Amino acid sequence: MFSLLEPPFFSRLRDARRILVAGAGGGFDVYAGLPLALALRSAGKEVHLANLSFADLYGLDRAVWVDQDVAAIRPDTVARGDYFPERSLARWLDLHGMPSTVYAFPLTGVRPLRDAYRTLIEHLGGVDAVVLVDGGTDILMRGDEHGLGTPEEDMVSLAAVTGLDEVPVRMVACLGFGVDAYHGVNHSLVLENLAALEREGDYLGAFSLPRESREGQLYLDAVAHAQECTPDHPSIVNGSVAAAVRGDFGDVRFTERTRGGELFINPLMAVYFCVDALGLARQNLYLDRLESTALIRQVSSLIQDFRDELPRQRPPRAYPH
Repeated sequence: MFSLLEPPFFSRLRDARRILVAGAGGGFDVYAGLPLALALRSAGKEVHLANLSFADLYGLDRAVWVDQDVAAIRPDTVARGDYFPERSLARWLDLHGMPSTVYAFPLTGVRPLRDAYRTLIEHLGGVDAVVLVDGGTDILMRGDEHGLGTPEEDMVSLAAVTGLDEVPVRMVACLGFGVDAYHGVNHSLVLENLAALEREGDYLGAFSLPRESREGQLYLDAVAHAQECTPDHPSIVNGSVAAAVRGDFGDVRFTERTRGGELFINPLMAVYFCVDALGLARQNLYLDRLESTALIRQVSSLIQDFRDELPRQRPPRAYPH
């Protein structure tokens, strides 16, 4: 039984000593997990950060690799190009005197990614919990919706982590409700999926990221720093969330990347929606098909095969209020 005084997400982590917070969808997703990591560290937990990476990891120096498919990115890690969210975050952490290693996984299929998670967990001396963080909410799509967003990376991460039976607690936290509309996600269906998870006892509540909190202030600073580090490719997701945390509303411009579209920045973007990872995996209609994949392109093909077999898709629904 949970209490209204403590969100179920944090109740599940009350007894955890060592926690891995990992970006599920690649890119800057790990930034969406930063406020959670900060809050948990303040509560006395040992927290480590990791991310499924879009960077050119295989060009890194050999000394960076913990083992196959696990890179330890530090502030001084040398890489080609400026797009390197994991290093940007490592540098921000270092500026603030915090542990500054961010682990990075190459973009692979389920089998090698699960092996990489196990390698990292062993390197850390074991963990009591893994929290997958999605910037956006398309990880909550079960597969039969009209639009899935960009499911490949999220589903690889979800399948990899749900197979880690040795980890007692595995959860998913989503930050950025509404941002996936750009990729065709209908958020009335997101709410329908959350309701289905609630019926099974797998919805772990929602809570906002307040601007007037230490975590909120540091998140805003980290996002601004990331935009300075990657001026040509700033994160639209975290830029949107940061705007919502600041209290902005409507069609707010923070990057030229959104030129030609209309944004709807609003307070819901600054709310975490949390679910049990195993429950989310059970709700997904095709996740089992991805188990044997080694390459991300195999994942894309299998998802498309599943979509082609569907007799019908759940149509988008207008939010009635």
